[in-house]
Amino acid sequence: MYPFKQGSFAPRNAWYVAAFSEEIGASLLSRWILGEPVVLYRKQDGTAVAVGGRCPHRYFPLGESTRIGDSIQCGYHGFTFGPDGRCSKVPSQSNVPSVYRISSYPLVERGLWAFIWSGDPDKADESLLPSEADMGFGAPGYIYKPFRFVSVKGRYQLLNDNLLDLTHLGYLHGTSIGTSENASTPEERQVDDRTIRSRRFMQGADCPPLMAAAGRYDGKVDRVSAMTFFAPGFHAGLDDTFVVADHGERGGECINSAKVFHAVTPATRHDTNYFFALGGTSEPQVDALKQALWPVLDEDIFATEEIEKIIGRSENLPPELMIRSDTTTVEGRRILQRMMDLESQAD
Repeated sequence: MYPFKQGSFAPRNAWYVAAFSEEIGASLLSRWILGEPVVLYRKQDGTAVAVGGRCPHRYFPLGESTRIGDSIQCGYHGFTFGPDGRCSKVPSQSNVPSVYRISSYPLVERGLWAFIWSGDPDKADESLLPSEADMGFGAPGYIYKPFRFVSVKGRYQLLNDNLLDLTHLGYLHGTSIGTSENASTPEERQVDDRTIRSRRFMQGADCPPLMAAAGRYDGKVDRVSAMTFFAPGFHAGLDDTFVVADHGERGGECINSAKVFHAVTPATRHDTNYFFALGGTSEPQVDALKQALWPVLDEDIFATEEIEKIIGRSENLPPELMIRSDTTTVEGRRILQRMMDLESQAD
C-alpha cells in the first residue's frame, strides 16, 4: 500500500501510542489500532490494560458494553471477559469453551502516553521504546501537557512523511510558525535502525509570523528546529528561537523554547490516530501555544486528508518526483519497510 511495497501496511511488532494516559480511566475507551478494535481501561488497582474490542460470539463492540469489576460484560449476550482476555462467563451455558477469548495487548505507560504492542505479545520488548530522556520529555523547567487527539481520514504514513520533511513549514504554515529558512537551511541528519534525528540551525532568519503578531519580537532571529523520529510513529521535536546573535542589546536572548510531540498510529489502512502534546517553560506559554497551534494542526490534517483523496481516487498514480530534501522522508519509509520485510520473513 502506497508508499510501501504491494501488500505492506504497517509494522505490527512495534510500539504505538494507543492513548494519552489521562484518557484511560474506569470507563471503557474504544479505539481502532492497525485494523483491529481495542478497548482500554484501568483495573481497580489503577493498572491500564488493553484488550480486543470485538466479542468473538457475534462481533458486538465491547467498548459499548459494561464494566463488571475488572472484566467486560458484552452488552449483547452477556459473555464476560477478563483483562487477560479469557472468557469467564457464558450466561446461556455452564461451561466456557477455551476458544472464547479476546486479545490482551501489552501496554506500557511512559511520559504522557500509553504505548501498545499490537503484534506477537511474546516479542514485546520495552527496550524498543524510547526513554523519556530520548523523547526530550521531563527536562527541568518545562511543563508538559497533552493537547489534542484527532482521528484523521488519511493513511498514517502521510502524517509521518509530513513530520519527516519540515520544509513545508514556510508554505503550509507560512502565516504562523514557518519561514522560508525552514526549507533553505541545510539539514543535519543522523539515521540508525529505528531512529532519525534531524536538525536545522537557522541564522539571521525571519521571525515566525505568530511570534511577531504576538508582539514578542519582530526582527531577525536565530532558530534551532529539530525533530527525532522513533519508528514506527513517534516524533519528538523542539523549536528554540533567539534574538539574532549580532543584535546590539538583546543578542542571543531566548524568545521562545518549545517542545512538541506527535504520535502517529494507524487506525485502519486509511485512517490514523493522531496525538499531539506540548512542552513549554510556563503555564501561560503552554496555554498560548495551544491556542496558536490549533489551526496549524488543522493545516496538517487538511493536507493529509486532501492527499489521501488524490491517492484514493487516482486510477493510475504516477511515481513521485522526489528531490534532495525528501531524503529524511525516504529514510523513514525505508526503516518501516525494512521492519515489515523482517516480519514477513519470520512468518
